[in-house]
Amino acid sequence: MIIKHISFISALFLAMLTTTSSQASTRDLAEIQADGVLRHIGIPYANFVTAYPQGNKIIYGGMDTELMQGFAAHLGVKYEYVPAKWTTVFGKLTGRNAQFDNNQINYGEPESIQGDVIANGATTLEWRKQVIDFSDDYFPSAVWLVSRSDSDLQPIQPSGSIAQDIAQVKSLLKDRDVLAMKQSCLDPSLYNMELTGANIILPIKERKLNEMIPAILNNDADSTLLDVPDTLIALEKWPGEIKVIGPISFEQRMAVGFRKESPELRKAFNAYLKQIRANGTYNKIVQKYYPSVFHFYPKFFASSTAVN
Repeated sequence: MIIKHISFISALFLAMLTTTSSQASTRDLAEIQADGVLRHIGIPYANFVTAYPQGNKIIYGGMDTELMQGFAAHLGVKYEYVPAKWTTVFGKLTGRNAQFDNNQINYGEPESIQGDVIANGATTLEWRKQVIDFSDDYFPSAVWLVSRSDSDLQPIQPSGSIAQDIAQVKSLLKDRDVLAMKQSCLDPSLYNMELTGANIILPIKERKLNEMIPAILNNDADSTLLDVPDTLIALEKWPGEIKVIGPISFEQRMAVGFRKESPELRKAFNAYLKQIRANGTYNKIVQKYYPSVFHFYPKFFASSTAVN
């Protein structure tokens, strides 16, 4: 009986220690400036965050890495990169991981907070807004259906209505093998894909978003769901080998993620984003990593100074 009592107290103490540790790491702008470092949580994805082996180290780059380095300099603090996966990214920011299954959010056990901001082309999905706060939109997106060039699926003729275009694409999918990925913007449940009659194929093991196109080129499926940034990169990387059939989602937006307990940091980033969009710096960064996006979304970037 005494042993059970001691075990209960030990478990309670451990839980309190974990919670206290998480709360201690919940920093807003003042604490970050006092500490002198901004911790950027990122997942290698498209050209937002890139990872290159260099000897025994991994060098991180990409659009969001450059954006966060600029934000850190703007705040007068050092920059630090914190690597994450889709399954761990929210926990490293908030102290508790969150997964979206069966149309509900499931939270994991408390854990230590490791970073201050998530920046890796995160789509502002409704369920994610319940877990974290997002900055002002900084990149346009959507989810498209992409197939191999030799597929008998043919790109739709745009109707002028996104809703009709989505319905047209979905009508083509009965009995088709379509790759998708849970816990991402390619989660089939977000787009009612079960109603299309498609055979939705989910990866047995954790797959990266940039592995979806190689998978269909390897005949793992007829087609795949893919978001705009990855599609733009894939069209350049595999010219003539893939084709866009049409939209699966309405237009989406990407933004930077913050803890709900860090409103001042979020406000500071929004001010910084507004500044670099106005002076043309932001468009120059985008041009470096996504030059073709200006063709697809001219209105989104029209408020920024033209890239020289």
